[in-house]
Amino acid sequence: MKERELRIRGLRLHVRETGEGPPLLLLNGIGAHVGMWRPLEKTLPDVRVISYDAPGTGRSETPLLPLTLSALARLAEGVLDALEIEEADVLGYSFGGIVAQHLAHWAPSRVRRLVLAATTPGWGGVTGSPTVMAHMSTPLRYYSRAVYDRTIGDIAGGRARNDREWIVRHAEERQAHPPSPLGYAYQLAALTVPSGSLPWLHELEQPTMVLAGDDDPIMPVANALLLAHRIPRARLLLAPGEGHLLLLDPDSAAHPAIRDFVRCEELDGSEAYTRSVDVDEAMLEEALRDERFPLHPVAMVNAFTRAIYSR
Repeated sequence: MKERELRIRGLRLHVRETGEGPPLLLLNGIGAHVGMWRPLEKTLPDVRVISYDAPGTGRSETPLLPLTLSALARLAEGVLDALEIEEADVLGYSFGGIVAQHLAHWAPSRVRRLVLAATTPGWGGVTGSPTVMAHMSTPLRYYSRAVYDRTIGDIAGGRARNDREWIVRHAEERQAHPPSPLGYAYQLAALTVPSGSLPWLHELEQPTMVLAGDDDPIMPVANALLLAHRIPRARLLLAPGEGHLLLLDPDSAAHPAIRDFVRCEELDGSEAYTRSVDVDEAMLEEALRDERFPLHPVAMVNAFTRAIYSR
């Protein structure tokens, strides 16, 4: 394992590398730091896994001004430049999944295969309940153990609802390097700009694996179907009973699927990809009908945005 500080496009970023083999760039969730990737790293010893703390999170520098999603994608490309990597597989988780979509669109030649986990297209996606969104609007769970214990089950679902031992281990890892309040606010600000990927998802050419737990309160599963349907070469893998933290769970069904997808030289040889679901229009429409909060203002805006880009 190697951890170091690199200056990327004027910002000091904390960068971590584990394993050896073909490169895989990880883009983390909102407020998260590189140490939280350990469960996934352990399943990929024969992959050069590269991760970094986003600006304002972990041990990376907080910028003077917030960065847009496009700027964050160019920063991810800068990490590849600094490490002299021409092409890599890219895995984006939650907030990082939106950045990964922008990277794949901005610099398609740099992304061989794409993994989108527990994420959304941004504007036009499906939001969680108002209560869950309110919990996500603050980084308090990174600072306060009491807040974390009280909210994590409702936010993340899956194992976080009832596995007390795992909740404690995850809390200790999460709070080891909390984001700065300003850095967290900047990430939220990036999501408020009307810059979702729906207008150009159909232009993505990379083979894409979309992963989601079917018990994810913050990223309802309809988002996964939306991404898998709109991206031409995307397939969907749902993990029954798992929640938003599936990639941070060492027992997740997502880990062997990711390894299979990124390690197979020929795409047809990847069972995780070939046996996953090719989402059709009927499946997507059924999932969207199950959206639980159509009268919530954000949900209404997202529904209107989807209607525009589905024509």
